[in-house]
Amino acid sequence: MEDTLTYRDITEIPGLLEDFSAAAPSYKKAMVRSARGAAYLVGRGSSGNATLFAKYVWETYAGVIANLVHPHSILGARRQLNFRGEAVWAFSQSGRSKDVTACLKKIIKWGAKGVAVTNEAALDKNPLARAAKRHILLSNSRELPVAATKSFVLELWAVLWTAQAWSRCFRPKDFTAAVAAVRGEIKAGRADMGLVGRLARADMLGFVGRGPYNAVAEEAALKFREVAGAHALGYSAAEFLHGPIGAYTRKDFVFLFSPSEPLPGDMLKVKKAPDARGTTCMVVKPGALPLPFSCLPADIRMKILALRLALHKGLDPDRPGGLKKVTITY
Repeated sequence: MEDTLTYRDITEIPGLLEDFSAAAPSYKKAMVRSARGAAYLVGRGSSGNATLFAKYVWETYAGVIANLVHPHSILGARRQLNFRGEAVWAFSQSGRSKDVTACLKKIIKWGAKGVAVTNEAALDKNPLARAAKRHILLSNSRELPVAATKSFVLELWAVLWTAQAWSRCFRPKDFTAAVAAVRGEIKAGRADMGLVGRLARADMLGFVGRGPYNAVAEEAALKFREVAGAHALGYSAAEFLHGPIGAYTRKDFVFLFSPSEPLPGDMLKVKKAPDARGTTCMVVKPGALPLPFSCLPADIRMKILALRLALHKGLDPDRPGGLKKVTITY
């Protein structure tokens, strides 16, 4: 595992989080919202999962309405939409996602202010940042493996720092404790090869979370699909009970992300559903960190587990089949 580019990227994360924290004050002018206290969000893949995290965090903790934009509805709009005075945040690891860039450009023409969140410092290679005019750079460390690793965690970090800039909703020690927890998670490595074997034998993997953990669940499922070639799906807790649970059997495996210790009553109800069907359900506990910071080490844990599963199956996690660094969807 230590020889993969994916793992090397993961080990960089704690230092990059510290670097971003040091730079965060310089991004305050770029962290725009509308006069009515709202923002629009657009992204694809892992970056799309980061926008879901932003919606939960900004609305729950910062008091900022966050609306998710789907590029197809914007690009196919037959009438001009009123975005005058609004703020649109576009997330893209590379800054070269064509549909996200085209979507942002159109909304800016309709009167919005744009913000690009990317991991590409060179503006000549970053059309999204050029279009937005406001650029929040996640790091100066290029992501080498095909699947997004450190850029997703850094996107979550940028979301948290933006919420802090807007409303001072967190304690400074939450940020430092989160970096320490991420560093500890990487060091631990979660080397339970028995669990890896069970996951390899499962027909289907489910990842279930509430609130900010919904974004972690979606991202974990995406990484297991991309890196380990597993049939994996992410759900919000409510959505999981609205039908998907009916597809799970004794041959499957479910991860349930707990927002607290112990598992709260509403999530206990969720756990009873797979238990009743004989589906193995593992609760991923948050540790000592408060929400939403506990989402970061949980995401790291899932990434390392997906990496171990890929290697167990003889796959190359750095160059997974069916995925390119810049996916052309438009």
